[in-house]
Amino acid sequence: MDAILRAAAMYLALLVIFRVSGKRTMCQVTTFDFVLLLIVSEATQQALLGEDFSVTMGVLVVVTLTVLDRVADFLSWRFPRVGSALDGTPVVLIERGEQLEDRMREHHIDMEQVLQEARASQGLQSADQIDYAILERSGRISVIPKRGSARIHPVSSRGPTPDTGGGHCHFPG
Repeated sequence: MDAILRAAAMYLALLVIFRVSGKRTMCQVTTFDFVLLLIVSEATQQALLGEDFSVTMGVLVVVTLTVLDRVADFLSWRFPRVGSALDGTPVVLIERGEQLEDRMREHHIDMEQVLQEARASQGLQSADQIDYAILERSGRISVIPKRGSARIHPVSSRGPTPDTGGGHCHFPG
């Protein structure tokens, strides 16, 4: 029973920590962030298992965390307010071509990040080609171009992609 309580406590603590850290955190992982994530995982492992490093204890903790995550997903689906509290809501950063600077500042997003996503996902070359930019719940930025904007084809490691878009999380090094 101790392992289940420890797992539940760590799940809630990590949920709060990652919710407070902001949407873009996992989309902007640097080398230092990755090392910090490894340290957090080690500290979490020690808190979850205590002195018992048995396979049974490990499986019990993993099952507990998985069940808690599925319950959170169900509650988010069933009760939209719970989903908003756990995952946040999409935030409009650019509306009808106008930057909403207070929202961008609140979420630590600068125009260069929006433009990077506009180039990568839509092939847009400048801010005046953007009609809407939305910070999604996942931390990804969706860009909707103005009608009639001239676009270049975005290029990925697999070659050119269609103009249909869709944002990506970028992991700078």
